[in-house]
Amino acid sequence: MQTNEELRLTDGNGLSVLAKIREANKKKCSVSIIEKQKQEPPKRRVQIALSLLKNASRFEWFLEKATELGISEIIPLKSARTEKQQFRMDRMKGILESALIQSQQVWMPVLLEPQNFLPWVEKVQADQKFIAHCEPGAKRRLSEMINTNLSSQLILIGPEGDFTDEEIKRSLDNRFIAVELGENRLRSETAAVAAASVLKLL
Repeated sequence: MQTNEELRLTDGNGLSVLAKIREANKKKCSVSIIEKQKQEPPKRRVQIALSLLKNASRFEWFLEKATELGISEIIPLKSARTEKQQFRMDRMKGILESALIQSQQVWMPVLLEPQNFLPWVEKVQADQKFIAHCEPGAKRRLSEMINTNLSSQLILIGPEGDFTDEEIKRSLDNRFIAVELGENRLRSETAAVAAASVLKLL
C-alpha cells in the first residue's frame, strides 16, 4: 500500500481503527487515525476443545477456520490417544492473526496452552457442554441441543483414535451431553469445524 491509502487496523480486542498511511515504509509505516470504533464482544461465547493432531498442519487448518467463524476460545487437548504432544504457541498465534486480518474481524480467539484432558474436563465451566465421539450409545444431534439464549457453549472433539471409554464417562459425569454431528465419520479437524459452524451460525 502507498502513502494516503486508507486501511483498517485492529488490536484483536474489539478495537477497529480506520487510518490513512502517512509514511509507507517496509520497516516502519506510520498512519494517521481517521476514526475509532470499539465493538462489544459476542453475546454468546463458543469454545472448541480439540485434541492435538498427529499432523500439525491439520490442527493449524482448524485454527484458521475457527477464527474465520468467530470462535471465542480454542483449547488444545492432550488425551489418552493424542499422538502429537508438541505445540508451538508462537506459530499458532501467528495463524490466528493472519486469519483475523483475512476475515476482517476485531476479536481474536483466546488460545490456551494444551490441557491434560482428565483434570481439565472436571473443572471447565460453560452453560452447555457437549462431547462428540464415535462410540456406541445414546446421542443427540448437536443442532437440536443448542440453547442460543445461554451465554456459553463448549464442545469436545477427540484425536484420530477418538476418546477412550474412561474419558467419555468422566465427561458425562461432569454434565457433558453426548452429541453427533451427522451420519458420516469425520476427521477430527473436520468435526471441529463442523461443530464450530453449527454453534456459531445457528
